[in-house]
Amino acid sequence: MYPAMNPRTAEFHERKHSMNLTGRTVLVTGGARGVGRALTRRLTGLGAHVVAVGRDPAGLADLTAEYGDRVSAECVDLADPDAVDAFTDALPGRHPEVSVVINNAGVQNLSSFLTGDPRALRPVLRRELAVNLDAVITLSTGLLPHLRSLPSAAIVNISSGLAIVPKPSAPVYCAAKSAVRTFTRALRYQCEDSAPRVRIMDAVLPLVDTDMTAGRGRGKISPDETARAVLTGIRRERNEIYVGRTRLLPALMRVAPSVGYRALRHG
Repeated sequence: MYPAMNPRTAEFHERKHSMNLTGRTVLVTGGARGVGRALTRRLTGLGAHVVAVGRDPAGLADLTAEYGDRVSAECVDLADPDAVDAFTDALPGRHPEVSVVINNAGVQNLSSFLTGDPRALRPVLRRELAVNLDAVITLSTGLLPHLRSLPSAAIVNISSGLAIVPKPSAPVYCAAKSAVRTFTRALRYQCEDSAPRVRIMDAVLPLVDTDMTAGRGRGKISPDETARAVLTGIRRERNEIYVGRTRLLPALMRVAPSVGYRALRHG
């Protein structure tokens, strides 16, 4: 016998009102490149202030040169847990107006555990896990006390269709994104019970045309199209924001999961 479903944690429960991003301060990790840069552009266009996090000082300098005081740049290596801890602890004091956190930064390594040197792969894969999972958990949980003190706030974790249908060439990336989805759902349940003013959202991305995916795959969508869909989902307060072709995944994996898994079996 399964327990009765709490209506506040129902699978597709959505609130009826919307979240206005104009005038907010939004933290965007990976904010100087790819989807993050597109999010920064669209957010500033909506009248938001962006705290853009990245590890490339030159890229961040380009961002502030383009957007001026609409962007605050923070140089942080998200693969360094100590640096992430220090940044997370200091952020509410440095940027007390932050009310939306978008954990967007990601790194993907193609790796074969049968042909590569396992010892040589370890530091690379640990860095991949640090950026894609550890930093997401640290920022989400570390900033939650600040966010729950606000009248309205949100944490948006960027995951991937590969969390649902993994590909063999990037197993650690797929595993990290799957963990992000599970973490995000569990955190949402906690907030629905104890911090209902904080919305917890999962944005599921398809293959996006960025530096990370250069030379890989077909049918990519642009970073700008991706950013537009993510921000639309945030404004509509969607628990799960499926972008592009990922909208088909929930139904496909319910009806014919073998078809979904087979689609990326040789990816």
